[in-house]
Amino acid sequence: MKVCLFLQRRFAPIGHAMAAILKEKYGVEEFCGYVSMRSNLNFLKSRKRITYTKLILDEDIYKKYRNEKIDPDYLNHLEREYGIPNLWPFVDTDRIIRNGLFLREYPYNQSPYSHDDMLKLIQVYAKTAIKFLEEEKPGVIIFPVIEGLNTMPLYHIAKKKNIKTFLIQSGRIGNKHTITEQYGDLSYVRKTFESLDNNTLINSEYRKSAEKFLADFRDKPSAHNLYDTPKWQQTSRKQQFSFLLPSYITRSIHWTIKLFIDYIRNPNRDDYTIIKPWHHILDRIKRKIRVLIGFGDLYDEIDDSENFAFYPLQKEPEMAISLFAHFYKNQLWVIEQIARSLPIQYKLYVKDHPTMSGCRTRKLYRELKKIPNVKIINPSVSSFRLIQNAKLITTLTSTAGWEGILLKKPVITFGNVFYNSLSMAKKCRAIEDLPVMIKEQLENSQYNEKELINLITAIYAESASINLTRLWDIEGGGRAEEKEAEIIPFIDLIAKKLDLKTI
Repeated sequence: MKVCLFLQRRFAPIGHAMAAILKEKYGVEEFCGYVSMRSNLNFLKSRKRITYTKLILDEDIYKKYRNEKIDPDYLNHLEREYGIPNLWPFVDTDRIIRNGLFLREYPYNQSPYSHDDMLKLIQVYAKTAIKFLEEEKPGVIIFPVIEGLNTMPLYHIAKKKNIKTFLIQSGRIGNKHTITEQYGDLSYVRKTFESLDNNTLINSEYRKSAEKFLADFRDKPSAHNLYDTPKWQQTSRKQQFSFLLPSYITRSIHWTIKLFIDYIRNPNRDDYTIIKPWHHILDRIKRKIRVLIGFGDLYDEIDDSENFAFYPLQKEPEMAISLFAHFYKNQLWVIEQIARSLPIQYKLYVKDHPTMSGCRTRKLYRELKKIPNVKIINPSVSSFRLIQNAKLITTLTSTAGWEGILLKKPVITFGNVFYNSLSMAKKCRAIEDLPVMIKEQLENSQYNEKELINLITAIYAESASINLTRLWDIEGGGRAEEKEAEIIPFIDLIAKKLDLKTI
């Protein structure tokens, strides 16, 4: 079997380490790669443990669009063959092409491309993906993320060609991670969950682990990802301006100078994924100004005695919104619909994600304040306090919905997320149905403990422990080869799904 990996940004060293384990432990000899960022391509070419049959670079594919001519017949063909049911999601999930994000910091939202440019880009990326898959013929493609034009065509074309697609996803239990063949779902977890009543797992160690996890969580709720909590993130003004302390200011100045020098020395600084240092600094200054002005006057006090529903603002831009909740990307609009669908005496508590501190504008919060029954809660407040006292959790796809279910709360979601499999979670598919859904969830929600334990059991059975957040987000993937022992259990999970045997 040939394994193809999407080697994206800081995941590239981790993906390369995964390939090395597959080769050395399971005898996989052939690998190909779809690479994002030129520095990753140079890194992969410098390594000797794996010789890739082919590595194609996102930035080189992108450059072809300038000479591409729009072919309406070809676009119609692509839409018939690979549309879902049309091709617009391929562009709309791409934060760079569609919104100018990553190159600019959220809440920047201006595309540098015309509609015609986007059509040319779709043609170029689709042609490349088709040619790449037909020439390389991989048995499986492993994706760390699916994020736009460099992955959506590749994913859907691979599906059409009956090539396995594995997307790495968090099981939202500690460091548990699983793989799924279908984004917006944990396919292996779901299949095990649906068959569990007739499965030997019913009395297994997985079930015992599930019961212990649930009991421990209810006794002392804790986030599965500590890096996303207020304790870890800079949610206060003092924390945001710590870079001005004497012990940090020299480092800050050195970092700024290095940013410009590296950019000037980079022969490929015109690659579309390269962030301009002046944009980086400008956006940082804007965020610091927002923090300096502060949001304290816009925050409301919590009143545990009142009836309220809870909506956690999710961090942006993320595939949890752009891909899994594609038609609900405007969170302000979603909040307005929830607020007007609640019983008349209810409040809607809205709390921002700790990692978004200083990113959103005061204008957005002021718009929220115009909604009479909405309260904005300081992001430094623990979500568990709100979840435990809320009558209802409403969310796109966030972990707060999962945590609400673990704490026996009714949940309404607006996107595709694994816990939609539970009867306690209701997905809103049509916004006009929301008032009735809320009424039903508040008055007639039926909690099912056995069903929940079955789903947790399935997560334990279909996942492996790997601290991807630390390896990927905190350490930037740079120490992946040093920490292959931590990666092996996850590769064992992949190998099991591919029916690979150790050598």
